[in-house]
Amino acid sequence: MEGLFLPLLLMLVVAIPLVMGTRKQKRLQAQQQELQNSLTEGDRVMTTSGMYATVADASDESTIDLEIADGLVTTWLRQAVREKINPIDEDADTDELSSADESESAAETADSEDDSKQSAQVAPPLEHGKK
Repeated sequence: MEGLFLPLLLMLVVAIPLVMGTRKQKRLQAQQQELQNSLTEGDRVMTTSGMYATVADASDESTIDLEIADGLVTTWLRQAVREKINPIDEDADTDELSSADESESAAETADSEDDSKQSAQVAPPLEHGKK
């Protein structure tokens, strides 16, 4: 019995990560399939190539029509959709932009004060090969 303990322990050490990895992969595949099946017209999506688009037609089972610009509709495989993007909240963006503009102007003022105190120094050019 003692001779079988070490081989069984080694098999468990190898088998447990394989089983856990397989479960995780199946769960991710199920989530991706659920996402692709839940796409409807007007959804904002990002493709696997990183392109943002709006779903124009999702009636076909294997393909989906994406509007990538005003009036420009292309047909893609459903598997090319990586994720659904949340719609942009205009009010939140304007608030964030105004606070970001204020912080940037304060940072620029501080940078200009630092520049006036110390000027950039340029090193003289190196002349290689001349003696």
